[in-house]
Amino acid sequence: MSLEPGKTLQHYQIVEQIGAGGMGEVWRAKDDRLDRDVAIKVLPPSFADQEQLLARFEREAQTISSLNHPNICTLYDIGHENGIHYLVMELIEGESLGDRIRQGALPIEKVLEIGTQIASALDAAHAQGIVHRDLKPDNVMLTRSGAKLLDFGLAKVGGAFESSMD
Repeated sequence: MSLEPGKTLQHYQIVEQIGAGGMGEVWRAKDDRLDRDVAIKVLPPSFADQEQLLARFEREAQTISSLNHPNICTLYDIGHENGIHYLVMELIEGESLGDRIRQGALPIEKVLEIGTQIASALDAAHAQGIVHRDLKPDNVMLTRSGAKLLDFGLAKVGGAFESSMD
């Protein structure tokens, strides 16, 4: 089963593709149960047959679900249906920091604001023993409420770090 607008995964109605990356596609969907828009990250079918990549996808879900911070994307659900493995996350409206940087330089005040929010998200992750390992402008979304760190697919989970922000 391939995804396209109008198809469903459980109670999620697929609306449109909004992104793609190394570990799959991201789709906008409607959660019919809770009447909200969500983002669904789908593991490519060719990856689902590879134990190591499927384990990495599931590890990403576990990693994200262990974090609760205003500057980190929230995971709502994980599922598997008709050979499709997927994560359901909050839909983040805005633009990536990468897209914003490509438009030109940011004012220093904005750089400091975004940097502080990213540092706060990383501090929260490190306090849980999680190292992101794929921090780049395209994995940071800029929203009305602030920066949000995405894509913990390469994260490494280990022992807790001492927080430098205490």
